[in-house]
Amino acid sequence: MRTVPVYGGRMDAGSMAAAGPPVRRDWRAEALATLRLAGPIVLTNLSQMALALTETILLGRLSTDALAAGMLAVSLHFALLAPGFGLALAAAPLQAQACGAGRLPGVAARGWVRAVRRATRAALWACAIMLLPTWALLWESAGVLRALGQDPALAALAQDYTRAAMFGMPGFCGFVVLRGFLAAMERPAAAMWVAFGAVALNLPLAWLLIFPAGLGVLGAGLAIAIANIGMLLALVVLIRRDRVFRRFRLFGRVWRVDGPRLREVFVVGLPIAGVMLLEIGVFTAAAFAMGWFGTVAVAAHAIAIQTASATFMVPMGIGQAATARVGLAIGAGDPRGAQRAGWVAVTLGAAFMATMALLLVTTAPAIARMFLDPADPQSAAVAALGATLLMIAGAFQMGDGIQVVAAGALRGLKDTRVPMLFAALGYWGIGLPFGLLVARYGGLGPQGVWIGLGVGLALVAGMMLLRWRRLSAAAAQEVSRSPAG
Repeated sequence: MRTVPVYGGRMDAGSMAAAGPPVRRDWRAEALATLRLAGPIVLTNLSQMALALTETILLGRLSTDALAAGMLAVSLHFALLAPGFGLALAAAPLQAQACGAGRLPGVAARGWVRAVRRATRAALWACAIMLLPTWALLWESAGVLRALGQDPALAALAQDYTRAAMFGMPGFCGFVVLRGFLAAMERPAAAMWVAFGAVALNLPLAWLLIFPAGLGVLGAGLAIAIANIGMLLALVVLIRRDRVFRRFRLFGRVWRVDGPRLREVFVVGLPIAGVMLLEIGVFTAAAFAMGWFGTVAVAAHAIAIQTASATFMVPMGIGQAATARVGLAIGAGDPRGAQRAGWVAVTLGAAFMATMALLLVTTAPAIARMFLDPADPQSAAVAALGATLLMIAGAFQMGDGIQVVAAGALRGLKDTRVPMLFAALGYWGIGLPFGLLVARYGGLGPQGVWIGLGVGLALVAGMMLLRWRRLSAAAAQEVSRSPAG
């Protein structure tokens, strides 16, 4: 019986008739394939987010000052992690396109396996190179924070966290590179289980170091570093023990520098790092701007940003799945499949974030109270402002989800430079200046900063979506004009 290849399996002619119209079947199959891939990635992201979220809750129980210092430290930590994180993410489209090429008839297994191995090793080297200057800045983070106008006491506390947490950065970046490999192989579950294990380890470890050991903010930084290193080591062991993954020999002669592929990682990855730095940096700048309005504002911002970041992990995971799905289709010479994969992912991300918008708007006060000790004299003020910021965050959930999924789909095409320019314009050219203006001179205070963030996200979402529409349609039309099409 005649068979027709579809992503995620094969379908015979009889099954095709039962499945309904071909276009509807293709979109349904793509949605299922995306959900199967995105599910473990999303859970991995949520697990990683849970590491920071649980520590924020624990620090909030310690004191308002500890919560505020932790927020400043985490903001600076992730802002400076962005270059390494972006280069780690650059491995995903290279790995996916190499795996997709392996589906083409006549392609030797040895060739595409070697391409996957080269991309993985080069990404690991690129991350290592980029983290060296990051460490130098984090070691002197108190001075950096003071220069940015933060309270000296909070800056000193924040430095305790950053000096400990920075040693976990190589573990985090290495984990992201290997997670991209697993996504390209469409087997992301191993990374998910490793991340779950890290959460299970981090919660009691952070509690022990913060409270019984009396290390406070320093203990939180140590706990997150240990968790990140543990995630990388666990994933390395799992990959080396798996029969299929062993054939790639990802860690053989890892000390050898592959110049051409390292350059490719930087070409693709530096704009991704730029987008990450611009996006993380704008929220970091917002956290610093909150310092102008006092400790209560910084603590309330910590509550809102941690909650909004938790919801963001889902579309971020869908976007990472879109990178793999689009990259696999492009590598296999199927631009129409890539176009379908991107639009399916955008639809899934938008639908989820619409639900989260409703949840945040209706339950903001209850969420804010979860982070605080009722006995703290400042808790009532923090909870009230935190609830207001959460409702504003609810209003820009859709824009946040659409921009990250569209960026992930574009990444699957290895289109990274123009999205970086979009992020620069939307976040820093319009969103942040507008927010600071209405906060300082419009009398809106902390709420104005968050309104500016929402405006920036909406603009970036629109630009990303339009670019995805144009590039994906152009690729599909090119196929239609070809003799084979």
